[in-house]
Amino acid sequence: MANLKDSPLSRRDMVSGAGVGLAAAAAVAAASPAAAQDRSPAGRAAPMMDPTTKYPKPPFQKQSQPWPGLASKMDPVPDHGEKSYRGSGRLVGRKALITGGDSGMGRAAAIAFAREGADVAINYLADEEEDARQVIALIKAEGRVGLALPGDLRDEAFCVKLVADAVNGLGGLDILVSNAGRQQAHDSILDISTEQFDWTMKTNIYAPFWIIKAALPHMPPGSCIIGTTSEQAYDPTPDLYDYAQTKAATMNYVKSLAKQLGPKGIRVNGVAPGPIWTPLQVSGGASQEKLQKFGGMTPLGRPGQPAELGSIYVQLAANDGSFATGQVYGAAGGSGQP
Repeated sequence: MANLKDSPLSRRDMVSGAGVGLAAAAAVAAASPAAAQDRSPAGRAAPMMDPTTKYPKPPFQKQSQPWPGLASKMDPVPDHGEKSYRGSGRLVGRKALITGGDSGMGRAAAIAFAREGADVAINYLADEEEDARQVIALIKAEGRVGLALPGDLRDEAFCVKLVADAVNGLGGLDILVSNAGRQQAHDSILDISTEQFDWTMKTNIYAPFWIIKAALPHMPPGSCIIGTTSEQAYDPTPDLYDYAQTKAATMNYVKSLAKQLGPKGIRVNGVAPGPIWTPLQVSGGASQEKLQKFGGMTPLGRPGQPAELGSIYVQLAANDGSFATGQVYGAAGGSGQP
């Protein structure tokens, strides 16, 4: 090692140079997207926010829409992170397919993924076209590929075509978010017809099975699958008999597939929301009485907004979360598990 006394640089020069280097590093850090996400537009630290008052609380107005409902027609309109989510390049170059990407957690994930640098394809029902157009516009505004793939997931042939169209349109596939779900509230099992039961099972259980089977041959090591389960999986309410069963099954397939696909380098995780303000609630997923009080039973005293879960999907998809597989991440406002 060179003797500092013999160096042509004086101690003052070295200290001065170090100061310049540190200042330059600080300037680079401050200019980075990650730093920008943690600071206000004026460059000051973002203010702390009380989670109990951050979003609307019950009572909510009575409102009803035909299935599957539109987020844009809800009162209040849900927040999916349209104005708040700021990316930091965590998913640059990634290719994602999200079912149910027009609203709810799927929409929040689509916005977050695009702002993190991913190209995104979304699936939705034709009746949700109005909401879907907004999502595609937000994806394209980030300079990313936004692919709209409408269709009914109860059809196996469509599910296979959906994956093929996503792979072709995105130029590959390495993130699959199986999020679409059907939820209809019934006071009694006697009120659920075989046709209704089959509709829920086909949408929530069969579709992920078909889509994952079609997607796996295209997914290289480092890819990930994320399923949207629910607090209903482990603490079901009496009015969601069929829906709750499907969410328990989702949680189970996440853990099973994680073990099966781990050796192949493909991670599988789940997100388990509590009461979240989405069109599921106003299109038959909750009674009017329950809707008016929705989320009020949580310790935070309100339902969650989809925007509050977007970053969870990002964390489960990003390379820096590479040791997380077979995990279920909860977001329930302080109630329930996991």
